[in-house]
Amino acid sequence: MALVKYNPLRELRTMQEQMNRLLNVSWNHDISGEETREGIWQPAVDIYETEDAIVIKAEVPDVDQRDIDVRIEDNTLTLRGERKHEDSVKKENYHRIERYFGSFQRSFSLPATIDQEHVQATCEKGILNIVLPKKEETKPKQINIEVK
Repeated sequence: MALVKYNPLRELRTMQEQMNRLLNVSWNHDISGEETREGIWQPAVDIYETEDAIVIKAEVPDVDQRDIDVRIEDNTLTLRGERKHEDSVKKENYHRIERYFGSFQRSFSLPATIDQEHVQATCEKGILNIVLPKKEETKPKQINIEVK
């Protein structure tokens, strides 16, 4: 058995990192272009760009699709919803509750290149998929060179 030298500063550093992660989840101020509102939980999102669109995928497990609201106002995409706690199981019967419940809201600034009239949103297997197509004039165009 190897001896390990006790370092109390390592435990303090670990505890500080955990607190920082907790606070970043609660008050997610360091993500540019995004506004978060009060709420105990925020669904995780992936945002990526293709040649034709910007795609946002949000994790919303156990959220009824009727409880999700997707809106675009003033070049801002807003996701609202609520994950409700099951009333069929009494709270005193739970051994552990680690998932967050309640309402959420996330807002994202959109570039002016988005065609807001053709936005599509689908929800499958707990993933909300929002496709924000680009306007035709903003897509890159290949210019052919005429050889003489």
